[in-house]
Amino acid sequence: MHTLCALRRHCNQLADGLQRLLGDSLLCFVARLGIASIFFLSGRTKVEGWLTLTPSTFELFQSEYALPLLSPTLAAYLATYAEHLFSILLILGLCTRLSAAALLGMTLVIEIFVYPDAWSTHLSWAGLLLLLIARGGGRWSLDHLMGIR
Repeated sequence: MHTLCALRRHCNQLADGLQRLLGDSLLCFVARLGIASIFFLSGRTKVEGWLTLTPSTFELFQSEYALPLLSPTLAAYLATYAEHLFSILLILGLCTRLSAAALLGMTLVIEIFVYPDAWSTHLSWAGLLLLLIARGGGRWSLDHLMGIR
């Protein structure tokens, strides 16, 4: 019994030390970069040059990504620009909660209307985005530097 108590105490001391050393900063930083890269790279497949949408992007939104209530052209522009803008903001850690909420909304639309069978992928995206909505960008962000919660 004494050995178990000592092991538990050492494990808790190690965990406390790591928490003091890293806090949530590394976790939030990795979450920001990880989820931003997914959306940014997706956005880059839809454009030529800086932000010129390709003909195949419009075709994609007319067929595979067809959404109710939005024209395919408007949806193509909104989604592509959102993937770029909110990803860049997440990388910088600027307006982190807003950017994560916007990408979570996009994830929900994709899950509900486009790829409902890809729930496991979308759940992993949602987990990272919910962390950022709850905790913000962490100490290693422009939000923290500017005092934005």
